[in-house]
Order: sequence, then C-alpha cells, then structure tokens
Amino acid sequence: MRSRRVERMRPARSNMREIARRCGHVREHGSVLAGMEKRALVWIAQRLPDRVNADHLSGLGLLAMVGSAVAFWMSNLYELALIGVLICLVVNWFGDSLDGTVARVRQQQCPNYGFYVDHVLDIIGAFFLFGGLGLSPFMSLTVALLVLVAFLLISAEVYLATHARGTFNVSIFGVGPTELRILLASGVVYLF
Repeated sequence: MRSRRVERMRPARSNMREIARRCGHVREHGSVLAGMEKRALVWIAQRLPDRVNADHLSGLGLLAMVGSAVAFWMSNLYELALIGVLICLVVNWFGDSLDGTVARVRQQQCPNYGFYVDHVLDIIGAFFLFGGLGLSPFMSLTVALLVLVAFLLISAEVYLATHARGTFNVSIFGVGPTELRILLASGVVYLF
C-alpha cells in the first residue's frame, strides 16, 4: 500500500510539462527557503489524509488571515492577542503553502482554477491582514491601506506578467510568501 501511494504521488517530468502547457505558465520559486520548504511540504502532503484536499487547505489559509486580523484588532485590549497573530501566521503558511503541493502530489491539479482561487484568496487575506493591522495600535489605518494598495499593485504586476511571459515568479529578490510571513512574525515578536 505504501509504495503504491508514493508511486502515485510522484508525477513524471513529462506530465509536469503537460500541466504547465495547459496552465499557460511555469512556476519559478527562487526564495531563500524554497528548497527546504518544498521538501517539507511534499513530506506533509504525502502523509495528509485523503479526505483533506487543496480547497480545504486554501480555506484554512484564508480563515487564518481573518484570525490574524481579529488578533491584531484585539491587541488594542490585550497585548497577548499578538500570540494569536503568530499562531494564525503558522496556520496560514500550512494552508496557503500546502494547498497547491497537495494537488500536485496527488496529481489532482486544476491549474487555472487553482491559480485563480489561490490568488483571489491571497488578495482577500491581505485585505483582512492589513485591515486588522490598521485597526491595531501598531499601525495607522492610513499606512495599512497604503501597504495594502502596494501589495495589490505588486500582485497585479505579477499576475499580468505571468499571463504575458508564461512564467509565474513566486518570489522577488529571494523573498517569497514564507519569508514575508517570517518577517511579519519577527515584527510581532518585537512588539512584545
């Protein structure tokens, strides 16, 4: 049973090229932690119960961003609510980073659907994250909204470049989503 499952989860190189051709783009992830993170995510994906699918993980990632917004807002009353932000960032990493890996490992990719859903949820999650940060005592709402606008502009550029060039760059200058979460978590720890 175990060997059959592992065999099923290792797509052939030609299969990956076919998926990239159908999707219209190739993923490039050159962040500092990308190699180590990919190995960890594949290891987790191979051990996740089959009843947990990519959509469940995407939803979990979004819920974690809503939770981080609530925790930032609650930090107005309770400084210890910042621990909730840290927990939600870890849960967001788990859901948001693992969703695509689970689909690829199980060979259940729906590239256009997955690309669309993942990035729509990222935008909604950013709205909540920066909204919560702007409602916290640590950043003014104006600055949080400006950061959100900058995030949306960068996102639009990445999505349009993916369509135009056929390459989806997950990271910029060696910094990807995981590194950004670590940077945000470091800032939250500094606030204590």
